[in-house]
Amino acid sequence: MVRNVLRKTAALAGRELTSLWRDQTLRGILLLGTVLGLLLFWSTYWAQVLKGIPTAVVDLDQSYASREFVELVKNVENLQVTLFVPSFEELRELIERGEVVVGVVIPQNFGKDVALGRRARVEVIIDGSNIIYATNAASAALAVARTAGARAGIAALAARGVHPLQASDAYQSIVFREEPWFNPTLNYAFFLVVALALNVWQQCCMLAASTTVIGEVGSESWVQLKAAGVPAFHLFATKAAVHIALYTLLALPVYAVSYGFFSVPLHAKPAELILFTAAFAAALHGVGTLVSSFAGSALNSTRFGMLVALPSFILSGYTWPLEAMPPFIRGLARLLPQTWFFQGFNCLTFKGADLTFMSRYYLALGIIAAACYAASAAVYTLRANKRVPGGEAA
Repeated sequence: MVRNVLRKTAALAGRELTSLWRDQTLRGILLLGTVLGLLLFWSTYWAQVLKGIPTAVVDLDQSYASREFVELVKNVENLQVTLFVPSFEELRELIERGEVVVGVVIPQNFGKDVALGRRARVEVIIDGSNIIYATNAASAALAVARTAGARAGIAALAARGVHPLQASDAYQSIVFREEPWFNPTLNYAFFLVVALALNVWQQCCMLAASTTVIGEVGSESWVQLKAAGVPAFHLFATKAAVHIALYTLLALPVYAVSYGFFSVPLHAKPAELILFTAAFAAALHGVGTLVSSFAGSALNSTRFGMLVALPSFILSGYTWPLEAMPPFIRGLARLLPQTWFFQGFNCLTFKGADLTFMSRYYLALGIIAAACYAASAAVYTLRANKRVPGGEAA
């Protein structure tokens, strides 16, 4: 009995793999889409950190102090002084045309104010139309302001007769030291590239999963299987196992290239990452199966699947905190397996979270998978009973 069930299961699994392989479009998407996405994203974020932000300087003072301040600006790696312009109006035109992102305006009497120990104001104008540029430029400007302020304060104390070393100690009695953990260089590539590639991967998987039921019911092979007495549960359970295993295997090249070739830091054991990926693949396939069970056609099924998959990465809280989202959107996001996967993925890969901590993510993915499969079975049974006279199950 058991041997017969295993033989049928192996035959169904082979049939499913053959079916997936024969679909050339789906095969290409599954095999190449994610890896090509990874290479594209890595090329995009090759610089890893944003440097050389185009900067223009308006020096209305032309003093020794203002030239010294300009040197500070030049020495910040995030900024690159490309132009010196004589007026604020010309600076405005440069920023409006997008030729520079940052404008530094040093006012008249800047040197005099510094020499007298008065508060000297420098205006830093940042083009906020690109938030990535703007955030990095603001951090760079803050670094310049700290350095310049410390130097001016020490110089003012020294001018009053305080020994330079004592002035330095007094002015810098509190040292502010930043120490980013888990991604010390604040590397964009480390943070985004693997996650973006996995976003492509989950969309490809959702595309395949959304045909689980609608692609089977009504086909010639489906009629043959029914005639052979193969239970629907046995067929779909085998299909689910094959798909989940295949989805997990398709993620391995992404991990191998990212953590092996590109040397992206990984603070978890590979087996832990693969196991968590498999749990997500199961939940993802459950959602796709549910979509496929109530879709009226294969076309609608893929449409609904993409409708779920496309916005899910944004809603996952990976690039924008869940806590900053409206309560309704936050609640909706927690119904999606992508939210639990990408949140857990961040903790696992960056922080090496242990199984006790990760259990909440496994539990959420398990509940989503179980609920979606149960709902799919209910929808399928209801539709089958409506199609078959007398309520006989299909």
